[in-house]
Amino acid sequence: MQMTADVETPVVAEQPAPALRTDRLSAWYGAHQAIRDVNLDILPNRVTAIIGPSGCGKSTALRCLNRMHEVVRGTRVGGKVLLDDEDIYAPSVDPVRVRRRIGMVFQKPNPFPMMSIYDNVVAGLKLTGETRGRDLDTVVEDSLRSVALWDEVKGKLQQSGASLSGGQQQRLCIARALAVEPEVLLMDEPCSALDPVATYKIEELMEGLKDRYTIVIVTHNMQQASRVADFTAFFLAGEERVGELIEYGPTDTMFTRPGDRRTEDYITGRFG
Repeated sequence: MQMTADVETPVVAEQPAPALRTDRLSAWYGAHQAIRDVNLDILPNRVTAIIGPSGCGKSTALRCLNRMHEVVRGTRVGGKVLLDDEDIYAPSVDPVRVRRRIGMVFQKPNPFPMMSIYDNVVAGLKLTGETRGRDLDTVVEDSLRSVALWDEVKGKLQQSGASLSGGQQQRLCIARALAVEPEVLLMDEPCSALDPVATYKIEELMEGLKDRYTIVIVTHNMQQASRVADFTAFFLAGEERVGELIEYGPTDTMFTRPGDRRTEDYITGRFG
């Protein structure tokens, strides 16, 4: 009788449910459509990078994820953005509550110049009326520790946030976003205005923060995406200048074995 060897069935790890999901997400500036039918599953406790050439809709897509796009006059959004299976664009959903759950850090550090470092950190809590029952001193210390800034500023919390260096200001803005305890943190080219040392600190910070937060970052820097992102989404605008999601997957696959020739051409510098 022929004996057959036992073959061990490989264990395939189940993917967690998305923290944030888009369903045919589209956006317009007046009559111009900026992005079209973007379907994207953003996994929890991962860093997802959005890459692509200028004008492909990266930042527009990012701002749609927490309803910041609609603050620009004449804009509109189609499709859905689902946070815990709730459409954040549903008529009953308060956009202020959305932006508390999905925080955002912008390209240029923007601490409130007339506020102290301390008041910058708690500004979001005060805006949303969530200071009641909170130990603000603890909130400030914990938030600044989360961005590795506490030891640098603990003796000057009453100084203006604008007195800090560019890299420190950006970390202060991240601390301000974290103080309201968001579930997702969006970062729109957070290092583009920073020097290499400050950039390294922000990248190192992202690696630590993803244990507690889901992070989505827009970047023009291919090396940065390869260093910090677990997943990468490549956007490209076609002849109509409408941005579309071309390819999305694990970063190591995207950068070594992309499935679309256009992705390979962009990553290898043939255009963009």
